[in-house]
Amino acid sequence: MLLLFAVVRLGPMALELFALELQPLHWFALAVSVLYMAYAEGYKGFHLAFAPRVVARASYLQANPRPLHIMLAPVFCMGYIYATRKRKLLSFGLTGMIICFVLLVRLLPQPWRGIVDAGVVTGLVVGIASILYFLLQRLRYPERPGVGVDVPKHS
Repeated sequence: MLLLFAVVRLGPMALELFALELQPLHWFALAVSVLYMAYAEGYKGFHLAFAPRVVARASYLQANPRPLHIMLAPVFCMGYIYATRKRKLLSFGLTGMIICFVLLVRLLPQPWRGIVDAGVVTGLVVGIASILYFLLQRLRYPERPGVGVDVPKHS
């Protein structure tokens, strides 16, 4: 739901592009942005790393419920709490980089902001699809081992 919220917020900025008169350079940049973000954010970031780990941690939470972890399920599944030191550092570090990127992109004028946002929306849609894919795989083949859940050893 958090990712879908981001798509809904960024989508209008990307759609504004179609009301503008874009030059060939803009169309080229748009194609590069969409293709790059589909691969880098969507496939490499979400499909190969984030999505399988989120689903694995959600499955772990289902099998090992704790009231606080259930109340904070989104941050638990993303590795902000009850995770190894390395997972927490990676989660918070990545979030910090994303926040900096968002703040920089907000400074861009149209059509450049819309071009970047179109790429980000593409990556997020691939990410949402990846989470759904791994969720369906987990439901269909619950015995199949997944990625590590990165919880502390003393669990």
